[in-house]
Amino acid sequence: MSVSSNAPVGLADANSRRKATIHRITVTAILTAMAFILMYLEVPLPFMPPFLKFDFSEIPVLVGAFALGPVWGIVIELLKNLIHLPFSHTMGIGELSNFITGSLFVGVSGLVYLKLHTRKGAAVAMAVGTIALAGIAVPINAYITLPLYGTVMNFSMEAILGASAKVNPLIKDKTTLLFVAFVPFNLFKGIVVSAITFFVYKPVSKLIHKTREITRGVKDETEPETGKA
Repeated sequence: MSVSSNAPVGLADANSRRKATIHRITVTAILTAMAFILMYLEVPLPFMPPFLKFDFSEIPVLVGAFALGPVWGIVIELLKNLIHLPFSHTMGIGELSNFITGSLFVGVSGLVYLKLHTRKGAAVAMAVGTIALAGIAVPINAYITLPLYGTVMNFSMEAILGASAKVNPLIKDKTTLLFVAFVPFNLFKGIVVSAITFFVYKPVSKLIHKTREITRGVKDETEPETGKA
């Protein structure tokens, strides 16, 4: 008798979990496709080495981290770069760097947003993510990306510094390359992506809160009156 009475509840739970899974996969697929397309909208920046080009692909990834959680944001980041891998001009090094730095940015931002999922909380989350991106990108590029360019592509440090110095005379060695090029580039990237995401937060927050409600099975009621979409 108890089994029979509990069966509908178990079935309802199973249906809810299946619905949540389908919704996660659907949102992930849509945001991954958007991120992949945006990877091709590359913009060279003044005084930056030619191999550093800004794109807007982290915006849908960041939205995914807010809507689904930091782990799913990292999944979208991974899928975006895996899909782009066959079209790589850097033998996958650029995609690896993009994945590591992008995962750091959206992962940290998503973790903070888990605790502060309001519009103000989103701003705080993205600010923390931007700082983490600019700081951690230094050792990542120093010990992973730049050495790989030399090992895999035979692109020596001298060649990298030469190309970089042509557009920015302040770049004279590896240290100045890291702190005059990579740090400002990642700060700029984090700030611009965060600003655009914050600007579109109000309409996008409908997706964020609806997704949180569906995938977690609870209504998200933490958004204050001033920030709720």
